[in-house]
Amino acid sequence: MACVERCCRCCAEGRRHSSILYSILRSQQRQERAAPTGQAPRGCPCGSRRRVALRSPQVVCKAASAVLVKTLRFVQNVPCFQELPLEEQLLLVRSCWAPLLLLGLAQDRVPLETVESAEPSMLQRILTARRHGEQPPPRVPAPPPGRQHHGPHLPSAGEIQAIKGFLAKCWSLDISTKEYAYLKGTVLFNPDLPGLQCTQYIEGLQREAQQALNEHVRLIHRGDEARFAKLNVVLSLLRSINADVMAELFFRPIIGAVNMDDMLLEMLCAKL
Repeated sequence: MACVERCCRCCAEGRRHSSILYSILRSQQRQERAAPTGQAPRGCPCGSRRRVALRSPQVVCKAASAVLVKTLRFVQNVPCFQELPLEEQLLLVRSCWAPLLLLGLAQDRVPLETVESAEPSMLQRILTARRHGEQPPPRVPAPPPGRQHHGPHLPSAGEIQAIKGFLAKCWSLDISTKEYAYLKGTVLFNPDLPGLQCTQYIEGLQREAQQALNEHVRLIHRGDEARFAKLNVVLSLLRSINADVMAELFFRPIIGAVNMDDMLLEMLCAKL
């Protein structure tokens, strides 16, 4: 059996009955909700750059925080992950917490409703400044990829649409608990990260997760030969999601100026 398959069975048999993986495999309840279309709006590309905010930030941020705790508990309860050195564990978690969180949000069917922000756009500020004879505001360069935003930053409509599109894709496929577990294993064990020492071992774990997913799909969905490919499309969509956007959207209102990496380190080392 594949490593992730063994991890699922190990937790389910009582190795740690409070673990998230045990809860996932034992839970048989599914919430039926109409999935949004997830299609990007057409027309002027300026619309995708509009700033948007959560309609109910208290509710959504609380739900996202709970999913993050469950996600890190899932990671901690994977025996193959525990066998890695702590430095390797931290590298993996720092690189994949955002896609794992998105999979968790999709699995828990957390709704994501947004509203357009009242924050004036760059064009509006320029026109307003010229109307009053002022100098237009300087253009603030975008931060380099991978760098945390420490100031207030509202995601754009395009960035939010990418997240909504991913959730809609997952919900349209009605992904099962085991399929989510194997997808998470594929995301978690990423051998392509710079700085890893156990590359071959991690690569083997990722391969096992993919093989277990393929075998499960062939067993359960015998009439759907394209399902495995569709699930891999879900994984490819995760690459377009920016972790900084996830941090700003779901956690900046809660943690303030605290660095996301520092929070992940504290949570990973704690007994969740």
